[in-house]
Amino acid sequence: MRWRFSAQLHAVKNIELMPEIQITDANRDAIMSGNMCPYCGCPTKYVDSIRVYKVRSYGMVYVCFNCDAWVGTHKSSTRALGRLANAELRLWKRMAHDAFDPIWKAQEAAGTPKYIARTEIYKWLSGAMGIDPRYTHIGMFGVEQCQAVIELCKHYNPIL
Repeated sequence: MRWRFSAQLHAVKNIELMPEIQITDANRDAIMSGNMCPYCGCPTKYVDSIRVYKVRSYGMVYVCFNCDAWVGTHKSSTRALGRLANAELRLWKRMAHDAFDPIWKAQEAAGTPKYIARTEIYKWLSGAMGIDPRYTHIGMFGVEQCQAVIELCKHYNPIL
């Protein structure tokens, strides 16, 4: 898996950084629900994902075509899986999941039900990052938080 991180990090270095707007109490719900682009602050469009993936549909997405940023939705729902992500953030989210998911999947393989395993590891992550559990999900994170997930997962100790 190490080679994958290296290739993805190389790709990240070649992406132009796009600043984000400040997330405040006033706009947090709109951004986290996928209704507002966190890069330009404009309202998003709710469209079939074939518009962004071009090859096939994976369901519906909220998208900002100006910023090339999108987020998928839960199946049979309009509820966003997190906040919109541009190309850079999508790479960091994949790398964060590559570091994080094996931890809860190991617990699942040891017999812990998936929901409990994921919930417990997200609870650990919430404490380690000092983030309200309601907002502790990789889908809601920005680049710096995804980087923190990767670092924390390198040092995860299930005995703690």
